[in-house]
Amino acid sequence: MRALTAQDPDALGGHRLLARLGSGGMGTVYLARSPAGALVAVKVIRAEHAADPAFRARFRREARLATGLDARWVVPVTAADPEAPAPWLATAFVPGPSLAEAVDAHGALPPSTVLTLGACMAEALSGIQAAGLVHRDVKPGNILLALDGPRLIDFGIAGGALATALTAPDAVIGTPGYLSPEQTRAHGDPAGPPSDVFSLGCVLAYATTARRPFGTGDAAAVLYRTVHEQPDLAGLGPLPPPVREAVARCLAKDAERRPTAAELRDVLVAHGGDTSRPRDWLPPMVLRLVAERSARALDPPPRRSAPAPGTPSDRASAPSRRRVLAVAGGALTAAAGAVWLTRRTRATGGPSRTRPTRTLALHAALTGSQRATGTAHERGVRLAVAAHNARTEAPFTLALRTVDDGGEPDRARDAAREIAADDAVLAVIGPTTEATARAASSAYSTASLPVVVVSVDIGAARLSTTDLRTLCPTRPPGTYRHLPLLDYLHRVHPVTRTAIIEDRRADDTARRLARDLLEIPPGRDRGGRATVHTVAAGTADFGPVVAVALATRPRAVVYAGTSPNRGAACARALADAGFTGPRATIEPVMRPDFLAEAAEAAEGWLFEAPYTRAQSAKSRAAVEFTAAHRARYGRDPAPWAAEAYDAVGLLSRTLTDLGNGADVTPGQVADRLFRLTYDGIAKQIRFDEGPGHQLNGEKAGFLYQAKGDGFRYLGRHDQLASGS
Repeated sequence: MRALTAQDPDALGGHRLLARLGSGGMGTVYLARSPAGALVAVKVIRAEHAADPAFRARFRREARLATGLDARWVVPVTAADPEAPAPWLATAFVPGPSLAEAVDAHGALPPSTVLTLGACMAEALSGIQAAGLVHRDVKPGNILLALDGPRLIDFGIAGGALATALTAPDAVIGTPGYLSPEQTRAHGDPAGPPSDVFSLGCVLAYATTARRPFGTGDAAAVLYRTVHEQPDLAGLGPLPPPVREAVARCLAKDAERRPTAAELRDVLVAHGGDTSRPRDWLPPMVLRLVAERSARALDPPPRRSAPAPGTPSDRASAPSRRRVLAVAGGALTAAAGAVWLTRRTRATGGPSRTRPTRTLALHAALTGSQRATGTAHERGVRLAVAAHNARTEAPFTLALRTVDDGGEPDRARDAAREIAADDAVLAVIGPTTEATARAASSAYSTASLPVVVVSVDIGAARLSTTDLRTLCPTRPPGTYRHLPLLDYLHRVHPVTRTAIIEDRRADDTARRLARDLLEIPPGRDRGGRATVHTVAAGTADFGPVVAVALATRPRAVVYAGTSPNRGAACARALADAGFTGPRATIEPVMRPDFLAEAAEAAEGWLFEAPYTRAQSAKSRAAVEFTAAHRARYGRDPAPWAAEAYDAVGLLSRTLTDLGNGADVTPGQVADRLFRLTYDGIAKQIRFDEGPGHQLNGEKAGFLYQAKGDGFRYLGRHDQLASGS
């Protein structure tokens, strides 16, 4: 919710405007008060669309249909003026979050909530179908979670005029992942009532598992899976068996095999779904979101005066760069009647304050070749958001919006533009890869959005924190990569002679490692020295170079390379020569191929890495994080999950320092972010002073050791005891 600007009208059709709910390419959405005093959401269509006669005709027809619809659990259109110079319509307002927002922020909903949600939405579809109509865009973003039950929004309008005005009559309408197979075929069977049932089945699977049953990623790929592959329903176990069977039937490819909306409702009601007057149907974390929206709706921000000439405007006052409200990937906030929630404090018995919502975005590769790292990011972020929201003393609620770029630069660029166009987002975590970070950087920089990069070496990505002032890397820069090895060989296992095997096939990272260790060798204060011995890029035989290196009588050997296979060749050559002193290298070599090809020669090798292994750490925070990860995902945290968790913690700390006022901006977040020192699960996050605000990497590196058929975590390098 944003303050009205000087350019906004005071009223429309007798509705007094109170605040902006969102603005984008189709128009602007306002919170308003009707002539009768009720809170409503008013959509105003942009002039360029209103000038299209075909658009206006469809808008007129579908506004009339929606106004006449009287179906329970469907948000009514209360007024409309299709003939106005800027056509508008008003819908009743409910301050509840969308299902998409709730699941993104808190994960899967309890079974009792899902049963009531499904029963009410099935009843809503029955009412729509009884009127001879089809919604066509049933999805989590179009379902609001209100105190007295869910509400289906954007009937007829979002699924009709606003979705189809600029498309051909045979275009695909709806949202991939929730479309029925018949909706994906432009010239196939028309989408009738069974299509909405299919979409509702997808919604129920999503609400139960926090996963889309046909996956995510490229829209064409999702549509293909919808038509040709079976849905992923493995996580429906919490639901009663008859309900699981009903959801599976909803997702049948053949529309005739699906239950009707009424049949689905009966199954859900029979197993606990409540469509009478649902009470206490929402879990506590969602109730907090409802309370916060209620408070904001009843106390909208004051109108902003026009800025003085030359004064920079806030990002939120630029409607040309915004979409219609999409809070955390969610819905236009509209439904029936405002709700005011108060709670009594234990100390005073008075009403407690409600918490504002702060929205973060996760930009990750959740599909494609880099999905393992992207999924680790997502899991760490979701756990951190849930942990924050579970704290009763937290001054605000975190909401999360996620976008998947599949690890593809073009998709990353589009995803960044989408996030940058969302008024609600205050900061971004991600992207996952160097290429996608480069592609996304321009959009985020233009929007002045702080971007916390977790796993990308921004130097390797050719990104500059001096040029991109809101770029916040929490991975140590490549210039610090030698520090963990240097510390180990200088303090933990002291040596004074080190041989460096420099692999000329490697990239700048390896060359820099060799240079840094040569300039500042281990044991320098004790007369230590290092020698560099190069292996030609075209040879796979490390024996001759190893022999020359060992002739200098080193006490330690460092492989300066990035290839697991060539690192293994170096390890075998050292073993054949009988060298048993410390042998070390960097994380790109720490792969299963190294263990497999080096065999017994791999034992004892030391590896620098920029990420922790939380399940092996001893701190209370790491133990609690690992337990939460196992409980939610059934496995130990993968690399970068803890670092993503810490990224949320860093942003949460920043937002807490900024207070709980309504006008926190991304620029304020970025400015405060770099002034903090934050002790996370993985490491301490602290930024150097100066325009580059680089992460101080002196205590941000970790060491692993090859042992048996795996890599044993030793710990953060500066925390290892001498001789360990």
